[in-house]
Amino acid sequence: GIALAGWSSNSKYALLGGLRAGAQMISYEVAMGLSLIPVLLMSGNVSFSSIVAHQQAGTWYVLPLFLSFFIFLVAGFAETNRLPFDLPEAESELIAGYHTEYSAMKFSFFFIAEYANVVTVCCMVSTLFFGGWDIPFTSWDESGGVLQTLATWLMFFLKVLFWVFVVMWIRWTLPRFRYDQLMALGWK
Repeated sequence: GIALAGWSSNSKYALLGGLRAGAQMISYEVAMGLSLIPVLLMSGNVSFSSIVAHQQAGTWYVLPLFLSFFIFLVAGFAETNRLPFDLPEAESELIAGYHTEYSAMKFSFFFIAEYANVVTVCCMVSTLFFGGWDIPFTSWDESGGVLQTLATWLMFFLKVLFWVFVVMWIRWTLPRFRYDQLMALGWK
């Protein structure tokens, strides 16, 4: 969608930003997919509920699979175009990137989609590596009443909110990579 948005605006700068975004997404989706293989092997299933149930029975996957978690998190930052991986919309290099020619609601759709993608990646981090809706150090939440269901929803919401805060915190902290450094990190 970003590559098509850059191409359809009929601007060379937006097209260059869209092509950068496409290349970045392809290179980091490979790393993201490969980092999920150990999670699927440990749980023995691809269902999110089965992955969370396996973590409830043992330990959260962030401990034994820290390298996979770190790779998934870095690839998640790159997929959501957050700093230090926000080169498709690097204002200093490409005016504003792929959305140069857009304004009003079309412009806001890009950012609504970007923040929805941030929430999706944070939900996946919470589910795949931090036990999802599991309340740590207790099995009270597994009995299945109304109060337990509300408590697990609240726990999942708090985990996702924590990771959204971490995403924003890193955006405020780290400088931007150069494009060649970005692509080299993605393919290595």
